[in-house]
Amino acid sequence: MQQIFNFIIRNSNRLLFLLLLGISLALSVQSHSYHRSKIISSANFLTGGVYEKINHVNEYLNLRTENDELVLENARLKSLLFNKQDTSKLPLADSVKGVKPADIIVSKVIHNSYNTHENFITLNSGSNDGVKPDMGVINSLGIIGVVDNTSPRYATVVSILNMKSQINAKLKKTNHFGSLTWDGKSTGFVQLEDVPRLASVRKGDTIVTGGQSVIFPEGINIGTVENIYKKENSSFYVIKVKLFNDMTNLGHVYIIKSKDREELINLENKEKNE
Repeated sequence: MQQIFNFIIRNSNRLLFLLLLGISLALSVQSHSYHRSKIISSANFLTGGVYEKINHVNEYLNLRTENDELVLENARLKSLLFNKQDTSKLPLADSVKGVKPADIIVSKVIHNSYNTHENFITLNSGSNDGVKPDMGVINSLGIIGVVDNTSPRYATVVSILNMKSQINAKLKKTNHFGSLTWDGKSTGFVQLEDVPRLASVRKGDTIVTGGQSVIFPEGINIGTVENIYKKENSSFYVIKVKLFNDMTNLGHVYIIKSKDREELINLENKEKNE
């Protein structure tokens, strides 16, 4: 305390000058509108800059929460899309092959291999979340693969970059079907085999899921035609497909749960056994 008093005594003239300067500035600001507006404007500039910086920090800290909310919203919209009824035409008799009612389970890739011939993906959702083998996995750009095995909290997925993977796919514009496989070479391309030569196909045409299985709904994006090859001594094409997805960079995904899956499988097995 004594040191404070000593400081005040030693600097009494300076402190008195600052006090009088402050009083004079305050009186000048109060009595002149121009000065007052300049002071307020400067204060707003300083506080606004501080608030903006704080807001940037808050936005950065909330990115994960906002991203999770966007993923859930996207999943909800996709669920509505898959369940949408087309009232413009009557349902066909063979439409039971399609996956009509579909639920969406939001998950995240926690491991992704793409440098072997049999690549697998690990998700942070499992049987506790309703995930079962043979469920289709997609993201906003297209298909990812098919669930292979599950544990209570995790699931492994056979990637489309797996030489044992076979997925029903078709040309979007003509509905000609084929089998989607991978030759083990490039992570950006897969092959659509056994497409009839009668099909009209050009580079840039879109390839989508065919819907002739209970794994994927019909019309999910896969990629575009890059090259077309004719199989020797065969009446079929082999089409090189450029994937919409970057399979080396995967984040959130959607697992498709077909409510009709068991019913359709039981019905088809019954027909086979008769």
